[in-house]
Amino acid sequence: MTNPQPSRRRFLAGLGAAGTTALLSGCVTATSSSKSSSKGAVTLQSNLSAPQAKAAMEDIVAAYGKKEGAGRVSLNTVAAETFRTQLPTYLTSANPPDVYTWYPGSVADAYARKDLLLDLDELWGSSDLKRYSKALNTLCTASSGKKVFVPTTYYWWGMFYRKSHFAKWDVSEPRTWDEFLDLCDKLKSKGVAPIGLGAGGNTAWVASAWFDYLDIRINGAVYHRELLAGKHRFDDPDVRKVFDRWQEVLPYFDPNGTAGAFQDATTALLNGRSGMMLIGTFFADAAPKDALDDIDFFRFPVIDAKVPLAEEAPTDGYFAGARTGRRDGVLDLLGYLATAESQEIYIKGSSGTVLPCHPDAKDAGTPLVKKGRAHIEEAAEITQFFNRDSSDALQPTADTALTKFLAKPKEIGSILTDWQRDAEKIWNA
Repeated sequence: MTNPQPSRRRFLAGLGAAGTTALLSGCVTATSSSKSSSKGAVTLQSNLSAPQAKAAMEDIVAAYGKKEGAGRVSLNTVAAETFRTQLPTYLTSANPPDVYTWYPGSVADAYARKDLLLDLDELWGSSDLKRYSKALNTLCTASSGKKVFVPTTYYWWGMFYRKSHFAKWDVSEPRTWDEFLDLCDKLKSKGVAPIGLGAGGNTAWVASAWFDYLDIRINGAVYHRELLAGKHRFDDPDVRKVFDRWQEVLPYFDPNGTAGAFQDATTALLNGRSGMMLIGTFFADAAPKDALDDIDFFRFPVIDAKVPLAEEAPTDGYFAGARTGRRDGVLDLLGYLATAESQEIYIKGSSGTVLPCHPDAKDAGTPLVKKGRAHIEEAAEITQFFNRDSSDALQPTADTALTKFLAKPKEIGSILTDWQRDAEKIWNA
């Protein structure tokens, strides 16, 4: 897929037509008469293992099971990092799962170009999907021209913190890079690790958010997307500027930032051991419900006011394996997942910090969500995330390079040389 990345106006012109619109063990089964191409339950493979997200997925499957004529669905939940590494194996296995939570854009197209995804053109003619925005229509179209994805929710990234902690520490949200560094100084003077990370364990990809944001703030979203497509080099002087800025803030990172996963960093943030964290709203699915009203965020600071403002606002949803033997049941389930009812069930059952793609679906309406919607609408450009704007195959090269940088920042020259070499192997494959 060319993975066209529209401006904010074109992307949101109706990411939800009625307004701007992380979804996506055991087994949950909804039973009714099956209309599948072959017998057996449709398998829904989910990477949403956080407690609230998993429960919300179970609610969706249960609701689908009550729908007249619905077939049986088996929900299998897999840890996100395991899911990502195993996804190519799932899609190429002799008896693969049928439907998967994952990402549209270049990620889905990488699999579609290998003929691993089910053609969903017929489904996109349904009354629900016909009303989805042009931007979403484009995002879910493979380079072949075929629809391969059903989008359901989107969310935003930002610098998250607890309002009660900022009040206790007598600090406020920064707007500029200098104000951000001042905030870090104040927090550090109070014995607080200013910035949590969570790039250890199986979530090294979290560090890519820092690379993404620094690059789109310094070089702009257009350059960033071209870089991830191989049109620029990772050892370019422009990329080196990203790491020069990053080194300014490295002293303020939690020293255990690469020792634990983002879930551990979330706990540290909620407990006040760290002050703030660059993360997507999905982190709230692992937070206690009674803490949600105390969570707030601010925009990643502007570094160069001349660079058009861009924000990361990834879209989530589902695709289906081309090798499924239950095509009719798959299309029926995906059709339900595209409805406003299904998306509202997910929002209600999870932390409620995502925005629905269906133009009629209602979001949670909380102050945090209203602020998040405005945050996205104010952006001049929308990016997705490192692997979503490139490919799942390129993400490990970022994980390796950025982990090395965090450990040995003075070796950035050789790190970028190695990153370019590793990236070329992916682009030239």
